[in-house]
Amino acid sequence: MEHAAEPPAPRTLLDRIADAAIAVAAAALGGLVVVQGWQVVARYVLNASPSWTEPVTLLLLSTAMSLGAAAGVHTRRHFSFNLMAEAMRPGARRLAEAVSVLVIVAIGATLAGWSAVLLVDGFGVRAAGAPLPQSINYLPLGLGGALMAVFALARVPALLAPVEAGEGV
Repeated sequence: MEHAAEPPAPRTLLDRIADAAIAVAAAALGGLVVVQGWQVVARYVLNASPSWTEPVTLLLLSTAMSLGAAAGVHTRRHFSFNLMAEAMRPGARRLAEAVSVLVIVAIGATLAGWSAVLLVDGFGVRAAGAPLPQSINYLPLGLGGALMAVFALARVPALLAPVEAGEGV
């Protein structure tokens, strides 16, 4: 007897934002390959190493890392220590998940806040080798941190839902 497949869950706004973050991170990785490829060709074939490749590479790397990490929080594929939580009773596991969410929110908010301060602080200083502000690398870091906090906060309603019967502490 065949079972009908369940329809996929409707895509939420946060799902689409996470998809966009992954797309931008993937494009940044692709750009990183192109920029570094050009650096190698220019340096070893043309004997004329361009100065702009290093700051652009750092910006692309920061973008890929920050947005990829934020998307990982949304999909729950981020770095975590689940072994102890999985051994806990359901109620204690729920408490551990709440602490985990709060830690992610705190880290994301801290990244976003201090990145914004550093971005603004160095915005008037030109980066060596490229017509970019010295602090431009803090832009994707701040955006990624803010997205981490938002994605983690989206888990809060499920954590505040009433405890199911048999899920006691």
